[in-house]
Amino acid sequence: MSRDVYEYAVIRVIPKVERGEQINVGVLLYCQPRGYLCARVELDAARLRALDPSADVDAVRRALTAYELACGERPGPLAAEPLGGRFRWLTAPRSTIVQSGPVHAGLTADPDTELARLFDKLVRV
Repeated sequence: MSRDVYEYAVIRVIPKVERGEQINVGVLLYCQPRGYLCARVELDAARLRALDPSADVDAVRRALTAYELACGERPGPLAAEPLGGRFRWLTAPRSTIVQSGPVHAGLTADPDTELARLFDKLVRV
């Protein structure tokens, strides 16, 4: 079975940027040879409120949904962009509450399985 290069970044929530505390809430995975771009997110509201009791959980959930929508085929601001362009836009540095970490690479024969493995390893407690 052939393996292809993929890139991924952890999606994180930093409720008070000045404190630098963060929660890993998702993984964004891009595999150019397979035409694959997918984000998987899961927000643990209790963990978020432990870092910031005044956090707007609904606003954070909407921001995380935007990552998932940007990867799909629905109309939107990134819909006309190629998958690689979307991945680069989603992983660009930001000074916001929701942001991605550094981009890493690996090899996979199955991007869906790799996304699930990374999600379980890096996001789930």
